[in-house]
Amino acid sequence: MISSRKTSRILLLLGLVGGMAIAEATFAQANAGEQQPERSKGSDLDVIDEIERDDEAVITGKHFTYDPAGRRDPFEPLIRTRTIGDLQKKRPRGIAGMLVSEIDLKGIAVDAAGLPVALFNGSDNRGYTLRVGDPVYDGQVIAIDAGQGHVVFRQEVDDPRRIKPYRDVFKRLRPEDAEFEMEYEEEGA
Repeated sequence: MISSRKTSRILLLLGLVGGMAIAEATFAQANAGEQQPERSKGSDLDVIDEIERDDEAVITGKHFTYDPAGRRDPFEPLIRTRTIGDLQKKRPRGIAGMLVSEIDLKGIAVDAAGLPVALFNGSDNRGYTLRVGDPVYDGQVIAIDAGQGHVVFRQEVDDPRRIKPYRDVFKRLRPEDAEFEMEYEEEGA
């Protein structure tokens, strides 16, 4: 459906063009013996003809243009999901190619320099060591706490609804300890 405003614009434009065509024909008949001057490249009639052709092409559906003007594509999903095939193709070998969810914390040790080292079991059932700053496929290690027995990962999240493009994920040595402590506090209270 074409709106009434658009219809009135089209009729006005057609009326102007029709009137100009009649005036041009009348002028040509009146000055039949005289040479007509050629239209300059940027004349009003050329502009009107171009507008008319563009409007007609849009109305008939021959072409359509969309100017996003800095906005996102409305047909692109908000959350970009990675397919398993994409993840398998582009992943590097070793722990650097594993997701945070695919590795299990098995221990925390301290090296000769006194820095903590986390011991992980990867999805390939091999043992790996990570230090603060070491990358995994979707994040990196930001903290290792030997006293509390946990490692903190900063995982990259591709979700436009989130304020931060990351989230912190805790891997604990003994996840059941947290439940035991909570149960113990409830019984003692």
